[in-house]
Amino acid sequence: MSTVEVIILAIIQGLTEFLPISSSAHLILPSAVFGWQDQGIVFDVAVHVGTLLAVMLYFRHDIGQLTLGWVHSLSGKHSMESKLAWWVILATIPAGLAGLLAAKADVVDTLLRSPWIIAFTTIVFGFALWWADATAKQQQSMDTLSWKQALFIGVAQALSIVPGTSRSGITMTAAMLIGLDKVSAARFSFLLSIPIIVLSGGYQASKLLSEPERFDVTGIALGMGLSFICALVCIHFFLKIISRMGMFPFVVYRLLLGVGLIIFLGWFAG
Repeated sequence: MSTVEVIILAIIQGLTEFLPISSSAHLILPSAVFGWQDQGIVFDVAVHVGTLLAVMLYFRHDIGQLTLGWVHSLSGKHSMESKLAWWVILATIPAGLAGLLAAKADVVDTLLRSPWIIAFTTIVFGFALWWADATAKQQQSMDTLSWKQALFIGVAQALSIVPGTSRSGITMTAAMLIGLDKVSAARFSFLLSIPIIVLSGGYQASKLLSEPERFDVTGIALGMGLSFICALVCIHFFLKIISRMGMFPFVVYRLLLGVGLIIFLGWFAG
Protein backbone atom coordinates (compact mmCIF):
# COMPACT_ATOMS: atom_id res chain seq x y z
CA MET A 1 0.00 0.00 0.00
CA SER A 2 1.16 3.52 -0.76
CA THR A 3 1.27 6.17 1.96
CA VAL A 4 -1.69 7.93 0.35
CA GLU A 5 -3.76 4.74 0.47
CA VAL A 6 -2.81 4.16 4.12
CA ILE A 7 -3.83 7.70 5.09
CA ILE A 8 -7.14 7.65 3.20
CA LEU A 9 -8.21 4.20 4.43
CA ALA A 10 -7.19 4.91 8.03
CA ILE A 11 -9.16 8.16 8.07
CA ILE A 12 -12.16 6.40 6.51
CA GLN A 13 -12.03 3.67 9.16
CA GLY A 14 -11.68 6.14 12.02
CA LEU A 15 -14.52 8.37 10.85
CA THR A 16 -16.98 5.65 9.83
CA GLU A 17 -16.52 2.88 12.42
CA PHE A 18 -18.93 4.48 14.89
CA LEU A 19 -21.15 6.45 12.51
CA PRO A 20 -24.32 4.74 11.21
CA ILE A 21 -23.00 4.69 7.63
CA SER A 22 -21.01 1.41 7.44
CA SER A 23 -17.23 1.45 7.76
CA SER A 24 -16.87 -1.87 5.90
CA ALA A 25 -18.68 -0.45 2.87
CA HIS A 26 -16.45 2.61 2.84
CA LEU A 27 -13.31 0.46 3.06
CA ILE A 28 -14.48 -1.76 0.19
CA LEU A 29 -15.53 1.09 -2.09
CA PRO A 30 -12.08 2.64 -2.76
CA SER A 31 -10.80 -0.64 -4.20
CA ALA A 32 -13.95 -0.94 -6.32
CA VAL A 33 -13.84 2.67 -7.53
CA PHE A 34 -10.10 3.30 -7.85
CA GLY A 35 -8.93 -0.25 -8.50
CA TRP A 36 -6.79 -0.38 -5.34
CA GLN A 37 -5.63 -3.75 -4.10
CA ASP A 38 -7.32 -5.12 -0.99
CA GLN A 39 -5.65 -3.62 2.09
CA GLY A 40 -5.11 -7.03 3.67
CA ILE A 41 -5.66 -8.55 7.10
CA VAL A 42 -2.73 -6.81 8.81
CA PHE A 43 -4.01 -3.33 7.96
CA ASP A 44 -7.59 -4.25 8.90
CA VAL A 45 -6.44 -5.42 12.33
CA ALA A 46 -4.31 -2.30 12.82
CA VAL A 47 -7.03 0.25 12.06
CA HIS A 48 -9.57 -1.68 14.12
CA VAL A 49 -7.16 -1.65 17.06
CA GLY A 50 -6.92 2.11 16.59
CA THR A 51 -10.70 2.56 16.77
CA LEU A 52 -10.91 0.11 19.69
CA LEU A 53 -8.40 2.16 21.70
CA ALA A 54 -10.36 5.32 20.87
CA VAL A 55 -13.71 4.04 22.14
CA MET A 56 -12.09 2.52 25.24
CA LEU A 57 -10.39 5.82 26.03
CA TYR A 58 -13.56 7.87 25.49
CA PHE A 59 -15.72 5.55 27.62
CA ARG A 60 -13.02 4.60 30.13
CA HIS A 61 -15.18 5.67 33.08
CA ASP A 62 -18.18 3.62 31.91
CA ILE A 63 -15.97 0.63 31.14
CA GLY A 64 -14.38 0.78 34.57
CA GLN A 65 -17.76 0.84 36.31
CA LEU A 66 -19.20 -1.95 34.16
CA THR A 67 -16.13 -4.13 34.69
CA LEU A 68 -16.17 -3.59 38.44
CA GLY A 69 -19.89 -4.27 38.61
CA TRP A 70 -19.51 -7.44 36.55
CA VAL A 71 -16.73 -8.74 38.82
CA HIS A 72 -18.87 -8.05 41.90
CA SER A 73 -21.82 -9.84 40.30
CA LEU A 74 -19.77 -13.04 40.20
CA SER A 75 -19.90 -13.07 44.00
CA GLY A 76 -23.63 -12.29 44.08
CA LYS A 77 -23.43 -8.49 44.43
CA HIS A 78 -25.64 -7.13 41.68
CA SER A 79 -26.04 -3.52 40.58
CA MET A 80 -27.18 -1.46 37.62
CA GLU A 81 -23.62 -1.57 36.25
CA SER A 82 -23.35 -5.34 36.59
CA LYS A 83 -26.69 -5.82 34.81
CA LEU A 84 -25.61 -3.59 31.93
CA ALA A 85 -22.29 -5.45 31.67
CA TRP A 86 -24.12 -8.76 31.37
CA TRP A 87 -26.44 -7.26 28.75
CA VAL A 88 -23.43 -6.19 26.67
CA ILE A 89 -22.10 -9.75 26.84
CA LEU A 90 -25.52 -11.19 25.94
CA ALA A 91 -25.96 -8.81 23.00
CA THR A 92 -22.53 -9.77 21.65
CA ILE A 93 -23.32 -13.49 21.32
CA PRO A 94 -25.56 -13.37 18.19
CA ALA A 95 -23.08 -11.27 16.19
CA GLY A 96 -20.19 -13.42 17.39
CA LEU A 97 -21.91 -16.59 16.23
CA ALA A 98 -23.01 -15.02 12.93
CA GLY A 99 -19.50 -13.77 12.25
CA LEU A 100 -17.99 -17.16 13.02
CA LEU A 101 -20.44 -19.01 10.78
CA ALA A 102 -19.96 -16.48 7.97
CA ALA A 103 -16.18 -16.81 8.24
CA LYS A 104 -16.36 -20.61 8.15
CA ALA A 105 -18.63 -20.54 5.10
CA ASP A 106 -16.60 -17.71 3.54
CA VAL A 107 -19.79 -15.97 2.41
CA VAL A 108 -18.77 -12.38 3.12
CA ASP A 109 -15.69 -12.28 0.90
CA THR A 110 -17.18 -14.43 -1.85
CA LEU A 111 -20.82 -13.31 -1.99
CA LEU A 112 -21.49 -10.15 0.02
CA ARG A 113 -18.72 -7.71 -0.92
CA SER A 114 -20.40 -6.73 -4.18
CA PRO A 115 -20.82 -2.95 -4.68
CA TRP A 116 -24.42 -3.64 -5.76
CA ILE A 117 -25.16 -5.30 -2.41
CA ILE A 118 -23.50 -2.38 -0.60
CA ALA A 119 -25.65 0.10 -2.53
CA PHE A 120 -28.82 -1.86 -1.72
CA THR A 121 -28.11 -2.30 2.01
CA THR A 122 -26.96 1.30 2.36
CA ILE A 123 -30.33 2.54 1.09
CA VAL A 124 -32.56 -0.04 2.82
CA PHE A 125 -31.01 0.32 6.25
CA GLY A 126 -30.83 4.09 5.75
CA PHE A 127 -34.63 4.09 5.51
CA ALA A 128 -34.79 1.83 8.58
CA LEU A 129 -32.68 4.34 10.52
CA TRP A 130 -34.96 7.16 9.40
CA TRP A 131 -38.08 5.20 10.41
CA ALA A 132 -36.73 4.49 13.89
CA ASP A 133 -35.61 8.08 14.36
CA ALA A 134 -38.91 9.54 13.18
CA THR A 135 -41.49 7.21 14.70
CA ALA A 136 -40.09 5.41 17.77
CA LYS A 137 -40.92 6.57 21.30
CA GLN A 138 -37.42 7.40 22.48
CA GLN A 139 -37.97 7.84 26.21
CA GLN A 140 -35.92 5.06 27.77
CA SER A 141 -32.38 5.42 29.12
CA MET A 142 -29.66 2.83 28.68
CA ASP A 143 -29.79 1.95 32.39
CA THR A 144 -33.34 0.59 32.10
CA LEU A 145 -32.59 -2.02 29.42
CA SER A 146 -34.01 -5.50 29.94
CA TRP A 147 -32.28 -8.68 28.82
CA LYS A 148 -34.88 -9.16 26.07
CA GLN A 149 -34.21 -5.67 24.71
CA ALA A 150 -30.45 -6.22 24.86
CA LEU A 151 -30.83 -9.52 23.01
CA PHE A 152 -32.98 -7.83 20.35
CA ILE A 153 -30.21 -5.29 19.75
CA GLY A 154 -27.68 -8.14 19.64
CA VAL A 155 -29.66 -10.05 17.02
CA ALA A 156 -29.89 -6.87 14.95
CA GLN A 157 -26.12 -6.46 15.27
CA ALA A 158 -25.67 -9.87 13.64
CA LEU A 159 -27.02 -8.39 10.39
CA SER A 160 -23.96 -6.15 10.21
CA ILE A 161 -21.89 -8.97 8.70
CA VAL A 162 -23.43 -7.79 5.42
CA PRO A 163 -21.34 -4.84 4.13
CA GLY A 164 -23.34 -1.63 3.88
CA THR A 165 -25.61 -2.48 6.81
CA SER A 166 -23.45 -0.65 9.40
CA ARG A 167 -22.95 -2.25 12.80
CA SER A 168 -23.50 1.02 14.62
CA GLY A 169 -26.40 1.94 12.35
CA ILE A 170 -28.35 -1.29 12.84
CA THR A 171 -27.76 -1.38 16.61
CA MET A 172 -28.84 2.25 17.01
CA THR A 173 -31.89 1.57 14.83
CA ALA A 174 -32.86 -1.44 16.95
CA ALA A 175 -32.21 0.45 20.20
CA MET A 176 -34.42 3.36 19.14
CA LEU A 177 -37.17 1.00 17.96
CA ILE A 178 -37.44 -0.50 21.45
CA GLY A 179 -37.62 2.96 23.03
CA LEU A 180 -34.09 4.12 23.86
CA ASP A 181 -33.40 7.80 23.37
CA LYS A 182 -30.86 8.72 20.69
CA VAL A 183 -27.89 9.33 22.98
CA SER A 184 -28.53 6.16 25.01
CA ALA A 185 -28.86 4.17 21.78
CA ALA A 186 -25.53 5.53 20.59
CA ARG A 187 -23.76 4.94 23.90
CA PHE A 188 -24.95 1.33 24.10
CA SER A 189 -23.88 0.82 20.49
CA PHE A 190 -20.42 2.17 21.30
CA LEU A 191 -20.05 -0.09 24.35
CA LEU A 192 -21.29 -3.02 22.27
CA SER A 193 -18.59 -2.33 19.69
CA ILE A 194 -15.78 -3.13 22.15
CA PRO A 195 -16.25 -6.92 22.49
CA ILE A 196 -17.18 -7.34 18.82
CA ILE A 197 -14.07 -5.47 17.65
CA VAL A 198 -11.97 -7.56 20.07
CA LEU A 199 -13.51 -10.77 18.72
CA SER A 200 -13.17 -9.86 15.05
CA GLY A 201 -9.67 -8.45 15.55
CA GLY A 202 -8.65 -11.54 17.51
CA TYR A 203 -9.96 -13.80 14.76
CA GLN A 204 -8.04 -11.87 12.12
CA ALA A 205 -4.92 -11.86 14.28
CA SER A 206 -5.16 -15.65 14.69
CA LYS A 207 -5.16 -15.96 10.90
CA LEU A 208 -1.95 -13.96 10.83
CA LEU A 209 -0.30 -16.37 13.23
CA SER A 210 -1.22 -19.32 11.04
CA GLU A 211 -0.37 -17.48 7.83
CA PRO A 212 2.42 -15.03 8.66
CA GLU A 213 3.07 -12.34 6.10
CA ARG A 214 5.44 -9.46 5.69
CA PHE A 215 4.12 -6.00 6.38
CA ASP A 216 5.20 -2.38 6.52
CA VAL A 217 5.66 -1.39 10.18
CA THR A 218 5.58 2.34 9.37
CA GLY A 219 2.38 2.03 7.35
CA ILE A 220 0.71 -0.05 10.07
CA ALA A 221 1.69 2.44 12.79
CA LEU A 222 0.45 5.36 10.69
CA GLY A 223 -2.86 3.64 9.98
CA MET A 224 -3.41 2.76 13.62
CA GLY A 225 -2.58 6.26 14.82
CA LEU A 226 -4.79 8.02 12.29
CA SER A 227 -7.76 5.71 12.88
CA PHE A 228 -7.40 6.28 16.64
CA ILE A 229 -7.40 10.09 16.35
CA CYS A 230 -10.24 10.20 13.82
CA ALA A 231 -12.41 7.78 15.82
CA LEU A 232 -11.89 9.75 19.04
CA VAL A 233 -12.92 13.01 17.37
CA CYS A 234 -15.81 11.29 15.60
CA ILE A 235 -17.34 9.85 18.80
CA HIS A 236 -17.19 13.22 20.56
CA PHE A 237 -18.91 15.19 17.83
CA PHE A 238 -21.36 12.44 16.86
CA LEU A 239 -22.94 12.45 20.32
CA LYS A 240 -23.33 16.23 20.10
CA ILE A 241 -24.84 16.10 16.61
CA ILE A 242 -27.50 13.47 17.35
CA SER A 243 -28.57 15.23 20.57
CA ARG A 244 -29.34 18.32 18.49
CA MET A 245 -30.22 17.08 15.01
CA GLY A 246 -31.03 13.40 15.40
CA MET A 247 -30.10 10.81 12.77
CA PHE A 248 -31.45 12.70 9.76
CA PRO A 249 -28.07 13.94 8.43
CA PHE A 250 -26.78 10.37 8.36
CA VAL A 251 -29.95 9.10 6.70
CA VAL A 252 -29.52 11.67 3.93
CA TYR A 253 -25.86 10.70 3.53
CA ARG A 254 -26.72 7.00 3.26
CA LEU A 255 -29.38 7.61 0.63
CA LEU A 256 -27.12 9.86 -1.43
CA LEU A 257 -24.28 7.35 -1.17
CA GLY A 258 -26.49 4.42 -2.19
CA VAL A 259 -28.08 6.23 -5.12
CA GLY A 260 -24.72 7.64 -6.22
CA LEU A 261 -23.19 4.18 -6.13
CA ILE A 262 -26.03 2.74 -8.23
CA ILE A 263 -25.57 5.50 -10.81
CA PHE A 264 -21.80 4.94 -10.83
CA LEU A 265 -22.17 1.17 -11.25
CA GLY A 266 -24.84 1.55 -13.89
CA TRP A 267 -22.70 4.02 -15.83
CA PHE A 268 -19.73 1.67 -15.97
CA ALA A 269 -21.89 -1.39 -16.57
CA GLY A 270 -23.39 0.36 -19.58
